[in-house]
Amino acid sequence: MLKTTAILSLLLLASQVQSADDPWTLNLHFENDLFANTDLDYTNGVRASWVSPDLHDFIADQQQTYDWVNRVNELLQPLHPQLSAQGRVHRNIVVSVGQLMFTPRDNSKTELDVSDRPYAGWLYAGFGYQARTAQKLHSFEFNIGVVGPAALAQQTQNAVHDIRALERFQGWDNQLHNELGVQLVFERKRRFRPLPGKYIFALETDLISHWGGSLGNVATYLNGGAELRLGWALPKDFGRSSIRPGGDSNNPGLGNPRHRNWQVHAYLAGDGRAVAHNIFLDGNSFRDSHSVSKKPFVADLAVGVSATYQRWNISYSQVYRTKEFSTQQQSQQYGSLSVSYSY
Repeated sequence: MLKTTAILSLLLLASQVQSADDPWTLNLHFENDLFANTDLDYTNGVRASWVSPDLHDFIADQQQTYDWVNRVNELLQPLHPQLSAQGRVHRNIVVSVGQLMFTPRDNSKTELDVSDRPYAGWLYAGFGYQARTAQKLHSFEFNIGVVGPAALAQQTQNAVHDIRALERFQGWDNQLHNELGVQLVFERKRRFRPLPGKYIFALETDLISHWGGSLGNVATYLNGGAELRLGWALPKDFGRSSIRPGGDSNNPGLGNPRHRNWQVHAYLAGDGRAVAHNIFLDGNSFRDSHSVSKKPFVADLAVGVSATYQRWNISYSQVYRTKEFSTQQQSQQYGSLSVSYSY
């Protein structure tokens, strides 16, 4: 169902292609712990997002977006970010759909394992805003979806495991109950040039800091971190991130058809979160359900590479995450792959 929704949305957008100088950007993200040869905890995530052309004003430039986007945009007008800074401010609207799934360690148990995390899925749609200058990016995103069987995590995992001839997880009957999920996310990014000039072989470097937070019954936290990049012809964007609301910083600037050379870099990124609520560990908000004792502080470290050529970007990183709950046996690793295209 998620794949069908994404395909239909892509066809809708592709049928109304903008000009080469006024592109939309499609970002596709895929994350899975099979990249680390495991199958547990945060086990799979997919996200498709569309970033609008640059807008001078979220309301005044409605002719550059689609009618249904404009209607939602007007309803969410209080979320429009403001950025007071010298220089030109670019604005973008971000539309996204995604699915996340979480499973315990033991795939053979049919009974509830009270010492391990709950089975859970999260299927959602998001509507977000970006306001940016050359050095700063402010973003807000509103996500709404469902946690529980209606998120179709069990069906998605079973289909993939059947295709790959892997054993199915047997405990999905114990997953969290259906619950409407709402999440409001904000994030601030700033790009610095920590060392002037260029290194040997024309290498460049920059540093991108970020801080923000989430509020809602899905997740409530404050987070912050930074990304260090080293490479050739660094793109003028705000870095790569794993599937995280507010993290779609691949704006139309990457798709410059006049840039004929490759842009290649490696990156090291860290993010720390002070977590007040996580439905995937704390359980359902309004009904009794399985839960575990979460840790109040969680950190991610990502090591990756990224390449951009004309309208295309591909990035891959290996993500290392600290333990999220007290009875978790070990920290987690997973791979994060993203492909972006400006059209």
